[in-house]
Amino acid sequence: MPSESFTSRDGMSLPYPSPYQIPDEPLVTIQPGKSWVPVNLRELWTYRELLFFLIWRDIKVRYKQTLIGAAWALLQPLLLMLIFTFFFSRLAGVKSAGAPYPIFAYAGLLPWTFFANAVTNSGNSLIGNTNLITKVYFPRVLIPVAAVAASLVDFGIASILLVVLMIYYRTGLHAEVVMLPVLVALVTLLASGVGIWLAALNVKYRDVRYALPFLIQIWLFASPVIYAVPDRWRWLLALNPMTAIIEGFRSALFGLPFDWLMLGVSASITLFILAYAAFAFARMERSFADVI
Repeated sequence: MPSESFTSRDGMSLPYPSPYQIPDEPLVTIQPGKSWVPVNLRELWTYRELLFFLIWRDIKVRYKQTLIGAAWALLQPLLLMLIFTFFFSRLAGVKSAGAPYPIFAYAGLLPWTFFANAVTNSGNSLIGNTNLITKVYFPRVLIPVAAVAASLVDFGIASILLVVLMIYYRTGLHAEVVMLPVLVALVTLLASGVGIWLAALNVKYRDVRYALPFLIQIWLFASPVIYAVPDRWRWLLALNPMTAIIEGFRSALFGLPFDWLMLGVSASITLFILAYAAFAFARMERSFADVI
């Protein structure tokens, strides 16, 4: 039989460690997170490099093996602007609040296209990263957040055409333009909240993948992308947080007065959606690896 001890460098006889020996104290302790703290900000900061990697990966995959590459980010709102201008301005005579209809429509399409693409990509992000979720631990919320952040690149590219249209129609800048970063941050938070919630639901109910395009289409016509907000329906459309954001973009670009009450309602609804999505995601995240 082999010796049950060995001699150390110091000449001491030590027993071999048993492979079945259980340590007195646990080496790793796994505990469920507290339900009233949906997001661990310290943990997210620890994994910030992974977030940057996921954003860069989403950008590269999106335009890999495409003929025109990032120009697709310009083409989508441009074609929609031309279609809307022909049908709604020329044929239906939709009013555009005194601005040329092409730039009026594009000012609404710019935030809307970003929101729609960000929500769609974010809502399907967890399903598209099944192998990553089941093999390694990291805060799962980084995946839908990265999808939203990657869509900001498309938003920046599409903004180039807006500058061209403003020069063509001789639309000067106004002091209200300083609100644009605030509005971009607001629509980003809204897209993150909706995307995080839909991403979690999509793991449990795969119907979400098929219902999402239909939901986006309905939301488009419920938002003042192709029309100005009628005064008599203003109170109802204010419940849609995208209404104030789109109107805010036009006010910032055309020097129009802001509806601060509607913006306040939009910001409150956005923060509520974001908080609810964080709680819902944290509760459903525990079973992702089992059902995905």
